[in-house]
Amino acid sequence: MAQGCPITGLEVALTDLQSYQNNMRHHTEEISIDQLIVRRGQAFNITLYFRNRGFQPGLDNIIFVTETGPLPELAKGTRAVFSLASRGGPSPWIASLETNGATSLEVSLCPPPMAAVGRYLLKVRIESFQGPVTAYQLGEFILLFNPWCTGDAVYLDSEPQRQEYVMNDYGFIYQGNKNWIRPCPWNYGQFEENIIHICLKLLDKSLNFQIDSAIDCALRGSPVYISRVVCAMINSNDDNGVLNGNWSENYTDGVNPAEWTGSVAILKQWHATGCQPVRYGQCWVFAAVMCTVMRCLGIPTRVVTNFDSGHDTDGNLIIDEYYDNTGRILENKKKDTVWNFHVWNECWMARKDLPPGYGGWQVLDATPQETSNGLYCCGPASVRAIKEGEVDLNYDTPFAFSMVNADCTSWLVSGGKEQKIHQDTNSVGNFISTKSIQSDERDDITENYKYGEGSPQERQVFLKALQKLKNGRFQGPHRTDSEPSRPMPPNQDSPHSLDTPSLRPSDVVQVSLKFKLLDSPNMGQDINFVLLALNMSSQFKDLKVNLSAQSLLHDGSPLSPFWQDMAFITLSPKEAKSYPCKILYSQYSQYLSTDKLIRLSALGEEKSSPEKILANKIITLTYPGIMINVLGAAIMNQPLTIQVVFSNPLSEQVEDCVLTLEGSGLFKKQQRVLIGVLKPRYKVTVSLKTVPFKSGQRQIQANLRSNKFKDIKGYRNVYVDFGL
Repeated sequence: MAQGCPITGLEVALTDLQSYQNNMRHHTEEISIDQLIVRRGQAFNITLYFRNRGFQPGLDNIIFVTETGPLPELAKGTRAVFSLASRGGPSPWIASLETNGATSLEVSLCPPPMAAVGRYLLKVRIESFQGPVTAYQLGEFILLFNPWCTGDAVYLDSEPQRQEYVMNDYGFIYQGNKNWIRPCPWNYGQFEENIIHICLKLLDKSLNFQIDSAIDCALRGSPVYISRVVCAMINSNDDNGVLNGNWSENYTDGVNPAEWTGSVAILKQWHATGCQPVRYGQCWVFAAVMCTVMRCLGIPTRVVTNFDSGHDTDGNLIIDEYYDNTGRILENKKKDTVWNFHVWNECWMARKDLPPGYGGWQVLDATPQETSNGLYCCGPASVRAIKEGEVDLNYDTPFAFSMVNADCTSWLVSGGKEQKIHQDTNSVGNFISTKSIQSDERDDITENYKYGEGSPQERQVFLKALQKLKNGRFQGPHRTDSEPSRPMPPNQDSPHSLDTPSLRPSDVVQVSLKFKLLDSPNMGQDINFVLLALNMSSQFKDLKVNLSAQSLLHDGSPLSPFWQDMAFITLSPKEAKSYPCKILYSQYSQYLSTDKLIRLSALGEEKSSPEKILANKIITLTYPGIMINVLGAAIMNQPLTIQVVFSNPLSEQVEDCVLTLEGSGLFKKQQRVLIGVLKPRYKVTVSLKTVPFKSGQRQIQANLRSNKFKDIKGYRNVYVDFGL
């Protein structure tokens, strides 16, 4: 600069937020390469281009300002002011000089690892020696949680786990029963177009934000806080949350929960309708949508299924079930139930609000059942606290403990009296399942929740938890509305049933009863089975056995029996006999609940003994799956043909058939193919064309519904090459 020439103020002509380069480094390129989306605790670079001259250290002071929320404040941490010259200053945000060009300046900005997540405005103020102070708005960016940053409360030290629990956009939700566990494919789609904006809108629609937006935004740096807000917003019981729950069997004004195959269509419908709740969801849908939102925000999350999940309504850790003298299960006035399965989330985070050692995986259950601190949400409850019986630790740990640890008692109701038949200490909480890391296999995580059934540690923990509940050492609500179980159709090669043989009060069992299926219980076919009776004593036994079959509703409530029989069985000492049974399709077809769940019951009594022998079996009926073929190599931005093969499994005509397909990176939106009428046992082949727009491992999810069935599923993994 020539001597005597006045110094002019530094003027910003252009800003490059380097969205593509930054997003690649911050693992957000799947969300966008055009909008800056970064993770806290990790630096990102921007370039300022000046109109009149270059930056001169010592003469120019560049001050950056970041703001989030409608009322940003320094004191609340939602506004930060920091400069290149004040590294180590009062602000936890850091600005560093990277490259100083002739008329440009590259700067590195680093948000603190505890910064509030959300949408930010980036500004700059330039103070030049003897020149005017100028201010500019540089642009907007989105800040997310960072499981790659050691200082972040959601830090996860395993790259394969980060890839699975943050980056993977598809997975499986396990359904069925403990003897037959069925993987149901799901499209999480957390990186699909506009999903990030819908997730941020969801935070702004919460009651917390509506009541005090400044406080809400200030608390968004805490994954514990965010997880409770999201958990409450996935259901619509308190607010205009994402999903309406429905367990009534009537879905005429919405979508049967069994038909959904992904979260994207649900979230986009919620957003497109002005944030009106989507109809309808049940436990696995709530959990899947919450998984999408949490992974999108950067919190490691997985979907977990608990088979034989207890719902203890009175806090005594005992589930009571009642039977009449025909073996028919009765409606439970207390609403205690054992759900066929229940689905929730686990989210990974530090728990500085708890004693050391209780961070890591936390249970969050978005299914609306009862309020927690005034809102319908559950958790986060430390998985380790559940295992150790520490039911007095926040949040909602007693509920989570009872779902995996409650005891089950069977009662016979006759003549207005109740007779205790059996108490089972290990029937609740089995095969707790989630998708394996970077694999399509199932991972059994039961040991994370409980010590081995029958072990001294398991009983010690149970008694400790029970004592704490009796002493009232925890504060919090107890849920009263049961979450329905949802059975699903089994595959062709398994017994497809829950089996409870020979329940009786005596420790010495002299006669046992047990059901055994003779072949797969396929939907549309007769059910063939036998009742096995075994005399283990050295005396003759004369048995009278009442048999019945009844459908169960989602919440475990029984319908009236549609099949009954009576058997008289004489057993010699040590003798075993089988009693053949058959239920015709015509007998059960009109009585099935939506979930195709049948409960077989047998109540036996000996002529010489007042004791009762109870056996039951839960059957889930099977459908053939959908076959998906990919014709040719899958290459990004190149046409791809997909062939879908399915059939009507019934011996009767079905109507209103609709095939839906989706898959992140493969379809821009859910595909719907109207099939109409399908003749009995008729097979159909449908071909579709698509153009993959993302490379890497992808998955196609398919569902076929009709007026007779709602959830015939199929999936196919597809690897998409990047191409040239």
